[in-house]
Amino acid sequence: MEVAVQLAEQMAVLFVMMGLGFALVKLKLLKSEDSHALSVITIDLLGPAVVLRAFQIDFTASVRDGFLLALAAAVLIHVLLFGICWLYGRIIHFTPVEKASVMYANCGNLILPLVMTLGFLGEDYLIYASAFMCVQLFFIWTHGRHIISGERGFSWKNILLNVNLIAVVVGLVMLLTGVKLPGLVSDVCEQLSATMGPVSMVMLGMLLAAVRWKEILTQKRTWLVVALKMICTPLIVLLFLKLSQLSTLAPEGRTIIYISFMAVITPVATTVTQLAQMYRNQPEYASAINVLTTLVCIVSMPVMTALYYAVM
Repeated sequence: MEVAVQLAEQMAVLFVMMGLGFALVKLKLLKSEDSHALSVITIDLLGPAVVLRAFQIDFTASVRDGFLLALAAAVLIHVLLFGICWLYGRIIHFTPVEKASVMYANCGNLILPLVMTLGFLGEDYLIYASAFMCVQLFFIWTHGRHIISGERGFSWKNILLNVNLIAVVVGLVMLLTGVKLPGLVSDVCEQLSATMGPVSMVMLGMLLAAVRWKEILTQKRTWLVVALKMICTPLIVLLFLKLSQLSTLAPEGRTIIYISFMAVITPVATTVTQLAQMYRNQPEYASAINVLTTLVCIVSMPVMTALYYAVM
């Protein structure tokens, strides 16, 4: 329960920051569209800085086993999510946007800042969050792009040239070889990393300021998708993690697996909305699901965290 309280407190801090972004737009100091610049900064600058910093640790046997466990857990969870979404689709006939929204989580903008700031985790655990993000990047730019665009095949360019994936690869090579970032570069990455939480939440607040709330809150189908994403799916994944006993396979396994589970219980990935806009496939609906899951998570994430530590 203490862990869930810590998470709730940190979530409250982040959501106050989101409220400040909302206020900037409502006070007409900025426009909602200005959030695009912050989105680019978060994804293409701050994210890679956080990832590079995550790999600046000593490559011990414990770190090796933990990273491999995090990587395996991420792959297995994504495979499970494929099955869950297939089952949901058979029952309620998912649209492509709904399927992608349930499958892909906002692990970059939310999990990395949370891992850095939560007292029971900290920067040493960022490497395990990076493992999940790496796996999701691959799937979202192959499977996610395919279902939303309707196009066959996928673009290796979008995957291999993704700056966050490049940062993971560079960081992993440095970890394996024992090479460290030069002092100046390390200081830059450290200070950029510290800004990721505030910047990403201000950005989300600015986006929320343009939302037509009456339309979103009265759509029953949207609430159904939100419930599947934030409640039903996490419960199924939690059951799988309990039965699989993955947390017993490495030192600190319970905490490492929690980071993967925390990625599952975050809101919908902003990339889903971006893909929906890019391919003109229900972009307003994708945005509505994203908004509601973002608001719901302030309650659902601490609750799911409490359940995790009660069960595991």
